[in-house]
Amino acid sequence: MGKRWRLRLSGACGGIINGLFGGGGGMVLVPLLRGWCGEEERRAFAECVAVILPFCVLSAGIYAVGSALDPAAAAPYLLGGLFGGLVGGKVFRKVPVVWLRRIFAVFLLYGGARYLL
Repeated sequence: MGKRWRLRLSGACGGIINGLFGGGGGMVLVPLLRGWCGEEERRAFAECVAVILPFCVLSAGIYAVGSALDPAAAAPYLLGGLFGGLVGGKVFRKVPVVWLRRIFAVFLLYGGARYLL
């Protein structure tokens, strides 16, 4: 299977996870881009961030049509997320890849433990 198809299937997996859980598509997308598609690590993180907005806009639209979205309730953490994204984007190039990997792994472990317990 060619790389272009692996990238498409990886994106589909990320989109499915994002749609099912209201986010988190990047948790599967980064490992898929790295391991299965052979992308360089920093590039995989950056590409993952680039596709999260379209994933989330589409998922939010579907949730809004199904009356599962309350924009007023989401607004406070949207503002926080915008600020966090700005800070994270500025710091991204300064953090060594090994630390990006470790931080990402800690968030994966934390999220997994929270859902299991």
